[in-house]
Amino acid sequence: MEFAGGLAGLWSGGLVYVVPFLFVLTIIVFFHELGHYLVGRWCGIKALAFSIGFGPELIGFNDRHGTRWKLSAVPLGGYVKFLGDENAASVPDHEALASMDEAERAGAFPAKSVGRRAATVAAGPIANFILAIVIFAGVAFVNGRVVGDPVVADVRAESPAAEAGFQPGDRVVSADGEPIRYFSDLQRYVSARPDTPILMAVERQGVTVELTVTPKSETQTDGFGNSFTVPVIGLVATNDGSSFRLEQLSLLESLGYGVSQTWYVTERTVDFIGQVITGRQSTDQIGGPIRIAQVSSQVSTIGFGALLNLAALLSVSIGLLNLLPIPMLDGGHLLFYAYEAVRGRPLSERVQEIGFRIGLALVMLLMVFAFWNDISGLV
Repeated sequence: MEFAGGLAGLWSGGLVYVVPFLFVLTIIVFFHELGHYLVGRWCGIKALAFSIGFGPELIGFNDRHGTRWKLSAVPLGGYVKFLGDENAASVPDHEALASMDEAERAGAFPAKSVGRRAATVAAGPIANFILAIVIFAGVAFVNGRVVGDPVVADVRAESPAAEAGFQPGDRVVSADGEPIRYFSDLQRYVSARPDTPILMAVERQGVTVELTVTPKSETQTDGFGNSFTVPVIGLVATNDGSSFRLEQLSLLESLGYGVSQTWYVTERTVDFIGQVITGRQSTDQIGGPIRIAQVSSQVSTIGFGALLNLAALLSVSIGLLNLLPIPMLDGGHLLFYAYEAVRGRPLSERVQEIGFRIGLALVMLLMVFAFWNDISGLV
């Protein structure tokens, strides 16, 4: 009985991690691949397979266009295989292309113009950004959003804000000339500028005062025990009910919010990648499937809206990751197509083959590194 109870507990505990993870990842992968599929079909390219996951097929069906839609055993991605592709990474199958008749070649991916191929490849990451906009907008429209006035309730001792001369009761009006409407605007502006002086205008007893503050990076812990590094200045927001409130948005306002939120996440992700490359951010914040599963499980306890917002965040990250100029990824294909468009001819098959091998090695290296970070974090 005790053994059976232990197995039941392990099973239920596993579901707490697996179900939110699969929900989030399936949404992101499906829309990414759907972007490739829809634009490819629009460009007259025949799709042979549309798969969520890799490896052996679990279930599937054929549609009237001859595409095999399937769910595969390894749920860590997906692919659309077009006619003329050698594999799921859209490496051209030149031997198969040479053996096709004219009618078959008309629907083959490698036989299409460079513009149609580029549009089909770019559609995947673009679909990720559109998905993020729709999710952010939809959650904001349904739930509204909590906003707070940029009024200082307290200034932490020996913080950058204290050194700059901030006082309780100050209302931040602008940062480097950028208007600050909500306290979250201030947090966003500061979090993107570690160790960078910021000129702030504050309203103090009816008088505008200018203060210069330099954010300092600090390791913090969220409510789930996850550690992260973020630039801070040491201002504490007021928790007055009249200052923090729920703001309902119209459909148009929600759409605008979705666009701005997606743009902000994109900027912060690109900035993070740049800081990792230059050594200003630690690489231990890069996570893989295990960390995504952990965070998905944690966020799901907050509510369905929070889980959807996590899906939007990850959708932007997946979109940007796929745009990296690495062969095997969408960005690498686009780099090859850019060369072809400029030179009027594609790279040689040998060069492309070497590029894809290097790209595969880089992708595998990144996956191993992410797994290592995940396991180190658990330990």
